[in-house]
Amino acid sequence: MPEGDTVWRTARRLHAALAGEVLTRSDLRVPRFATADLTGRAVLDVTPRGKHLLTRIEGGLTLHSHLRMDGAWLVYAPDERWRGGPAHQIRAILANAAHTAVGYRLPVLELLRTADESTTVGHLGPDLLGPDWDPQEAVRRLTADPSRPLGEALLDQRNLAGIGNVYKSELAFLAGVTPWLPFGELPAGVPERLVATAHRLLEANKEGKERRTTTVRHPAQRLHVYGREGRPCLRCGAAIRKAEQSDDRVSYWCPGCQSGPSPAPADGTTQHRPTN
Repeated sequence: MPEGDTVWRTARRLHAALAGEVLTRSDLRVPRFATADLTGRAVLDVTPRGKHLLTRIEGGLTLHSHLRMDGAWLVYAPDERWRGGPAHQIRAILANAAHTAVGYRLPVLELLRTADESTTVGHLGPDLLGPDWDPQEAVRRLTADPSRPLGEALLDQRNLAGIGNVYKSELAFLAGVTPWLPFGELPAGVPERLVATAHRLLEANKEGKERRTTTVRHPAQRLHVYGREGRPCLRCGAAIRKAEQSDDRVSYWCPGCQSGPSPAPADGTTQHRPTN
């Protein structure tokens, strides 16, 4: 899942391959920008902003992209075979003498003035992996709507930028509550610890190849609940459950370790368990 840590690594890889070099090839395969030609311009930097990528180019231009669920930017040497998917899935090609960056299945790709970047990322909350990270502001935004379910609040990039479905489920588990618990019902001090844990986990995972939220050194036990439906909880042994929450997103949780409301297994109605 491309979440904040994945996007951070992608930006670093693109920056290392493109920044400071002049583009010898530019091919944007989206109708609106198909005629745009960036060849002859130098790439200045590639910066992550939450789940967004900003490739800044000489002449006051920025190529804005977003990976969402399936997108990827891959970097190849000049004589290397491209392996990111069939040609019809390619949305962008940026190349210099030493590297070629190929964007596959990018659902968002737009060329804009660098001065107008705020029109695409200005709504975002504090970036968990950015220089603007402000835990107090993140807590303030999260707690502004106390009736909103925890899972929905964490996924809203206007509150804090970088959390996706994996971290949402894992953070709820580590907080000991279900993703359906209204944010205002979290015990005192938990919002601050939740935000601090989110920052710690993304920082710890941004350099690694395999995302990990547990301390168990086993490839099948890197995560507490996400993707583990029906398997025993690593803490209490209860079967991990999975259900849709909003916008076709799913949540995973442990009915033994996490208190609060959750969908009933049969009819989808909401069950309530006492909060700690």
